[in-house]
Amino acid sequence: MADYAPLSSGGEEARGGEVEMPGRRIARVTSLDVFRGLSIALMIFVDYAGSLSPVIAHSPWNGVRLADFVMPFFLFIVGISLALVHKEISNKISATWRVILRAVKLFLLGILLQGGYFHGLNSLTYGVNLENIRWLGILQRIAIGYIIAALCEIWLSRIVVRDSVGRSFKNYYLQWFAVFLLSCVYLWLLYGLYVPDWQFKLEQPTSSLPSIIDDYVIKTVKCDVRGDLGPGCNSAGMIDRYLLGIEHLYKKPSYRNLKDCYSEKGQGLENSPAWCQAPFDPEGVLSSLMASVTCIIGLQFGHVLVQVEEHKGRLIRWMSLSWLFLALGVFLTVIGSPLNKSLYTINYMLITTSSAGIAFCALYLMVDVCGYKRMFFILEWMGRHSLCIFVLVASNLAIIAIQGFYWRIPQNNIVRRTHLRFFSLHPRSNNLHWLSSRTPSVAFSLSLYLALQGFYLY
Repeated sequence: MADYAPLSSGGEEARGGEVEMPGRRIARVTSLDVFRGLSIALMIFVDYAGSLSPVIAHSPWNGVRLADFVMPFFLFIVGISLALVHKEISNKISATWRVILRAVKLFLLGILLQGGYFHGLNSLTYGVNLENIRWLGILQRIAIGYIIAALCEIWLSRIVVRDSVGRSFKNYYLQWFAVFLLSCVYLWLLYGLYVPDWQFKLEQPTSSLPSIIDDYVIKTVKCDVRGDLGPGCNSAGMIDRYLLGIEHLYKKPSYRNLKDCYSEKGQGLENSPAWCQAPFDPEGVLSSLMASVTCIIGLQFGHVLVQVEEHKGRLIRWMSLSWLFLALGVFLTVIGSPLNKSLYTINYMLITTSSAGIAFCALYLMVDVCGYKRMFFILEWMGRHSLCIFVLVASNLAIIAIQGFYWRIPQNNIVRRTHLRFFSLHPRSNNLHWLSSRTPSVAFSLSLYLALQGFYLY
C-alpha cells in the first residue's frame, strides 16, 4: 500500500527496491519488500481480528495498541523507498512533477476507496453524496507524507561526502531542519490555538429505511479552551472542521469506544457527552503534517542504505537512530506527553518510528545478511503487490465483489450472508444511476462511465 511503484509505468521509479552504488549495482533489498508485506499483512490482521481483543484494535484515544503501529510502518517504508528512487536526480523540475502526479493519483484512489463510495459488506450498493464525502483517509495520508518527503529529498539534499561516518547530518541537514520546523509548527497549532464552543448536526432517521434522513438535532460541544488534547476540544479537530468541513470527517471515530461514550446498560450514545457523537478524522490535516515527519526519518534510513556499503555499518547507524528516537519518545511519555495516534503526537511519532526502524533492522539482518529469504517469500510477494492487496482485501472490494455472485436469489450468495440484500434503490431521487433489484452483479465490472455516475449532489 505504501509503495507507489505499482502506479508507475516502469523506469527508474519501478526500481524502488534496488540500491545502486557508484561503479556497481547491488541486488534488490528484499527486506524492504518483506517489511512492506509484513505491514500489509498486519493491517489485514488488525482489521479483521480487531474485535477479538482490545490489544489488537486501535486505542480509543491515548495509548498504543498493535493496530496503531501499522500506519507509521507504511510511512517509514515510503521514506526508505524515496531515498532509493531519487538517489540520482538529473532534473529537479521533472522529478517534482512526477512526484506531484503520483501523489495526486494516490490521493484520488484513497478518496474512491474511503470516501464513502462503496457502502460496505452489508450493503452492495454504491454512490456517495459529494456533500458528505470523506476527503482524507489512509492513502491520502500516505500521499501527503510522500509528497512532503519527496520534495525534501529533491530540493533539500546536499551530497558532500559518501560513505563517511558522521557526515550524514551534514549531507542532509536541511531535511533535519524540515523535521524540526514541522514539529514546531505542529506543537504551536496543537497547543497554541484557541478552541471555542462548536456545534454539529446529528442526523435522526425518522423513516423505516435507516438510510433516509429527514430530521436532525443540533448538538453543542462546550470547549472554550486552549491546548486541550481531549477528543472533543483539541485544535486538530477544529482545523479539520474549518478546512474540510465537519460533514466531510470520519463518522465513527475510535474514541466512541471510551467508557465516557457508552453505558454499561447498553443504552448506546444517547446519554453520552455531545462530542462522543461528533465526527472526527484520525487522518486529519494537522496529524498528517506530523505523520510526514515519519517519512522524512525513513528517508535518512534510505540514505544509509544507498551510501554505506557494509552490512555492519548500516545496522550500526540504523540501530543508533532507532534507540535514540525510542529513548526520546519514552522520556516525553514519562514526563506527561500523551501517546496518541489520532493526534499523532510527537512521542507517538518517535516511538512508532523507532519501532519501525528496529523491525526493519531485524528483517534486514535475517533476509539480506543471513539469507533466510525463503522463510519470507509470502511476505515478499505481498510487499511487491501491496497496493493491489490493499485495494482488493484491506478495502473489502474483493469480499464485496464475491458477495455479489449468487444462485437464483440474492440471499444465496457465496459467503451465505442471508441477511444481505443484493441491491437496493438509492434513496436520492437525483442519483444518476438506478439498478433494478433483478439485475445481475455488474457494479464491479462496469467502466469508469458507470463509476462516475455514483457521485451525486443533494
